[in-house]
Amino acid sequence: MNALSYADQTFFIIKSGFAVEAVLSKKLSDGRIECLACARRCKLREGQTGFCGVRTVRDGVLRLDVYGLISAIAVDPIEKKPLTHFYPGALVLSFSTFGCNWACQYCQNYELSQRRRAEGFEVTPELLVKIAESYGAHGITYTYNEPSIFIEFAHDVGILARSKGLFNTFVTNGYMTPEAVKYASEFLDAATVDFKGNADEKFLRRYVYITDAEPIFETLAEMKKYGIWVEITDLVVPEVGDDLEKARKLVRRIIDILGPEVPIHFLRFHPDYNMRHLFPTPIETLEKHVEVAKEEGAKYAYVGNVPGHRYEHTYCPECGRVVIKRRGFDILEINLIEKGGEYRCKFCGAKINIKGRIMPTWREEFRFVYVPIHAFAKWVKRES
Repeated sequence: MNALSYADQTFFIIKSGFAVEAVLSKKLSDGRIECLACARRCKLREGQTGFCGVRTVRDGVLRLDVYGLISAIAVDPIEKKPLTHFYPGALVLSFSTFGCNWACQYCQNYELSQRRRAEGFEVTPELLVKIAESYGAHGITYTYNEPSIFIEFAHDVGILARSKGLFNTFVTNGYMTPEAVKYASEFLDAATVDFKGNADEKFLRRYVYITDAEPIFETLAEMKKYGIWVEITDLVVPEVGDDLEKARKLVRRIIDILGPEVPIHFLRFHPDYNMRHLFPTPIETLEKHVEVAKEEGAKYAYVGNVPGHRYEHTYCPECGRVVIKRRGFDILEINLIEKGGEYRCKFCGAKINIKGRIMPTWREEFRFVYVPIHAFAKWVKRES
């Protein structure tokens, strides 16, 4: 991996800019402006800001306050997203802004998501793509906070990235609008869609501050329509979001929309933010969720955030042998053969549902790379 040269660093340091007009907006007959980025569809008057904290009406138009302002950046394995069936072993440049359209009371990134400020390291799409290329990344992931709220910036980065041969992925709560998914389809190749608490309505209302998960299911259908690769996560929260019958109902809905080959990851909860009184999810609870998913026909069900667990591996749905062995975000062994552009189990020949190529970087020892963004850009605050 080659870092940017000193000349590149000097060239790409940029001056302070301004919030840009949001593409996903609609003027209403009563003078308000409706934001179309997420399913909240905030209807705003002059000077008002949406729930996300970063989309504001100024001078009669909706503006994205954090366009070109990033809060965190790193190069890391695609398995961290998690995307385990999309370009396995790939490296991605990951970045975020501030703000979120949810208010998850357990968020491990709350310092980014719940900090609704127009500030950050000021960058251009050109700089981010240049960094991705310089560090040997195969794609760019929009993550750490909800990418749909800064979708216009993601769009501009993504279009450029795709033109340079890089793929683009979201880590998203899926609480989008059909308009947003259509806009994202112009550059988005894959998405990890994160459910919480088995999509239990009571859990979502109390701990996420949304009414229900219906817009997420609609997003899944829209992503399928546009050919966006999807993997599912479900954060299993002990005591308040771990009901197995709710999990069964969730898996059925997912399979009805995306089919039985969609990878589903059940993630272990860790105490954080305003829910530090709970313990981590018992491993037995996660195992039961995997078994429920298998009972409902899911071919690829995983346990996440439990390094070394047997359900981190990908198993052939036909012969049951391990075809991709993992520990945490690392791939330890691959038992697949490529044939006719497909990957098949080397033991029985069954087709394994994988999108893209298995990247040779899976063998590299260090796949987490620090990006010294302060060397390329300056921290700025934009006035309200």
